[in-house]
Amino acid sequence: MQRKNSLLAAALCAATMGLASVPLATQAAVDVYFDAAPPAPRVEVTPAPRRGYVWVPGYWDARGHRHVWQRGHWERARHGYTYHTPRWVERDNRWYLERGRWARGDRDGDGVPNRADRAPNNPRYN
Repeated sequence: MQRKNSLLAAALCAATMGLASVPLATQAAVDVYFDAAPPAPRVEVTPAPRRGYVWVPGYWDARGHRHVWQRGHWERARHGYTYHTPRWVERDNRWYLERGRWARGDRDGDGVPNRADRAPNNPRYN
């Protein structure tokens, strides 16, 4: 009986762990904006290059209803992808936070993959 309970507990544990690793099919994209510009960036010392990693400089993040400094950090490099750092963009007298993201095969950061970009090294022409 005890062996049967142990097997049942192990099976339930494995099933629970499997459910925890299932990715969500949908994620809501939430625009973060402020009526005021973020403060000036803080000065950070950029560390020496580190093989296999990309340095993401610090930036002003949005938490609650205020700007909070997020220190720079290392991101593991992803072959075939380019990392676009977080940045604040002004549109219609509001400041929007564009979160950092990995883009596949987009050298110039214009959002168009290199395979479909007529000028893959020019962000102003795609």
